[in-house]
Amino acid sequence: MTHDPILRFRRFARSVTTEVGALDESFLGRGRSLGAARVLNAIGHGRTDLAELRAYLTLDSGLLSRLLRQLEAEGLVRLSQSPLDARARIAELTETGAGEFAAYEDISNDRASSLLARHPKPEALLAAMDLIASALGQDRIVTEERDPRDDPSVFCLNEYYAELGRRFSTGFDVNLSCDPQATDLIAPRGAFLVAFSDGMPIGCVGVKGNGGPIAEIKRLWIAPSARGLGLAKRLMTQAEERAQTLGIQTLRLDTNSVLPEAIRLYRSTGWTEIDRFNDDPYPDHFFEKTL
Repeated sequence: MTHDPILRFRRFARSVTTEVGALDESFLGRGRSLGAARVLNAIGHGRTDLAELRAYLTLDSGLLSRLLRQLEAEGLVRLSQSPLDARARIAELTETGAGEFAAYEDISNDRASSLLARHPKPEALLAAMDLIASALGQDRIVTEERDPRDDPSVFCLNEYYAELGRRFSTGFDVNLSCDPQATDLIAPRGAFLVAFSDGMPIGCVGVKGNGGPIAEIKRLWIAPSARGLGLAKRLMTQAEERAQTLGIQTLRLDTNSVLPEAIRLYRSTGWTEIDRFNDDPYPDHFFEKTL
């Protein structure tokens, strides 16, 4: 019984409920419930449209209305009509609300730091948290087209390079590879897609174009915490769709035998193996797909 998966899951759920204070009438000692605090937090992080807010927090409209009325009565939130859409309503923090939001942020950050500090393996704990957060939030993963030089994109690319360095027996030096130029991953020549889980970048893929009908798929990477959720296939499909909108007719890519999961993905999604088409020292498998 002690190793029963259902019991282990429920033990975990109880631990999280206790740790976050979900049952406290005064969450983090600020005088309101966790639900009201979460609404205040989401607004503070820029989710002002009520429809977006409701979807993000997965609240029914009645409960969200009650929580907003509470925050409005406390002078923390101001409700108004959206200037962009007369049918939509938005919520904004008042000056007092902004101060309360900042207080919650400071207390939450201190509690997180304290928990990590008292654990003997904080990185292992964070990895487990990332795995769980990605699994529970898989239906809310969103993909954005980004500038490959911005912070989330650079984070993904650096994680990709680091993983290749660990998996290749020779290591990986990006300066020796046919590294995509940032300008070739930006429309109208190409595109760079980043997947986010509640604001955290967890995957990426690039379309490297040259203005002609042939382009390359580059730098497909999925965070370890998000693997097995179908995200790689989803990103590849979106990259192919984006390539079509750019007028690209044929896509190519290269990979290495030490990445068997990538090779299986390409073979199972309609890619055809072809002869080498570049002088990059790292790849030993080459694929092509007609769109």
